[in-house]
Amino acid sequence: LAGRFFDRKGGGMMKDFYRTYPQVALCGLNCLLCPMNIGGWCPGCGGGEGNQSCPRARCARERNIGDFCYLCEQYPCELYEGMGDYDSFVPTRRRGADLDRVRELGPETYVRELEEKRAILELLVGEWNDGRKKSFYTTAVYLLELDDLRHAVQQVTSLSTKEMSEKERAACMTQALQKIAEQQGLVLKLNKKQKRRSRGKHL
Repeated sequence: LAGRFFDRKGGGMMKDFYRTYPQVALCGLNCLLCPMNIGGWCPGCGGGEGNQSCPRARCARERNIGDFCYLCEQYPCELYEGMGDYDSFVPTRRRGADLDRVRELGPETYVRELEEKRAILELLVGEWNDGRKKSFYTTAVYLLELDDLRHAVQQVTSLSTKEMSEKERAACMTQALQKIAEQQGLVLKLNKKQKRRSRGKHL
């Protein structure tokens, strides 16, 4: 329901949830790099129309703590327990570290970095994609440092030729990003929670 923010605890709704920096969530999630935001299904945390349901956002609004959870004297609280165990659309396990970086750099500087990362992600998906790399590129851009991403794009672009097929171009970029990740001990793969197998009924 566009423009409404579900309050699951009370069963009601919170409307008009706005923050100064909807590009990055109050918990540290990089909204600008999330497929939900890129696809237009979510405006980002505190972006008004189409806000997604979130207990941390409801808590922050009730406590009136400001734009980020680290401004709360109780951060990190029980709402953060187990939050980094599994990934969803993006590597949500990084939220705590990214929130620390927002505090270190300041929101404006951090958002500028995110905007450049978003531009790189759109470039990769639009020009270096064989139709099967969107999830990989999203994870890579989320996890790798901005300087490393710049270098990889620059390097692969300089080596590519017009004769290369779409598949070959995608493979070259993938290899370059994988190499950087391996050097840093990173795995460019979402850590998904395994679904429980349902037991069949025995008659």
